[in-house]
Order: sequence, then C-alpha cells, then structure tokens
Amino acid sequence: MKKFLIASIASAALLTVSLAAQKPQTFTGEIMDLQCSLLGGHAAMMKQGESAKDCTMRCVGMGGKYVLVDDAAKMVYQLDDQKKPVAFAGAKVKVMGTYDASSKTIHVASIQSGS
Repeated sequence: MKKFLIASIASAALLTVSLAAQKPQTFTGEIMDLQCSLLGGHAAMMKQGESAKDCTMRCVGMGGKYVLVDDAAKMVYQLDDQKKPVAFAGAKVKVMGTYDASSKTIHVASIQSGS
C-alpha cells in the first residue's frame, strides 16, 4: 500500500510538471546582432555597401550574439541557440520555440525564412 501511495504521488507530480510545460510559439522578426538591436538597427554600425547580413555577421564575429528583433512588438529576444541563426543573419524569419520570460530568451526549436 505504501509503494502504491508513493507511486501515485510521484505520478501526480510528473503530470503537473508536464502540464505546466510551455507550448511552442512562433515569433517573427529579423535575425540581428545584439549591438545593432540596441542601437535601433544597422544604420549606426553598417559600413558603406554592406548588407544587413554582412553587418550582422561582422558584429557577431566581433563577439556579438544573435537576437530576434520584432519591431512590431518592440521586443528583442535572446536566442539560446547561436548556431541555427547563422544561415538567417540579417533576414526576416519565423522562429519556433518556447519563451522564457524571466530571461527574455527563446529556446529555439527551428527557424525558417519569413516574409
């Protein structure tokens, strides 16, 4: 009986944790480097003839981090995965993942080109 009670409590606890897990969401915006996002865009950092992709790649190469900038929501989201955004630097994208509001970080499941 004691084992059954312990197993039941453990099962209930696991069920509660799994129900509380966040559902994946889709976020839209531009993959940018953190420095440019803090300056409101690439204008201050972009060199003549450079594209948004070139600027993002250069700034990340100097120690920056990839972020997702959603101008419509006026949000800058940290990205936990710094490898997936490489192919989308400077591009409009849709990022699928879960959001941790306490750290303003998206736990990236996937990224695809946006419109």
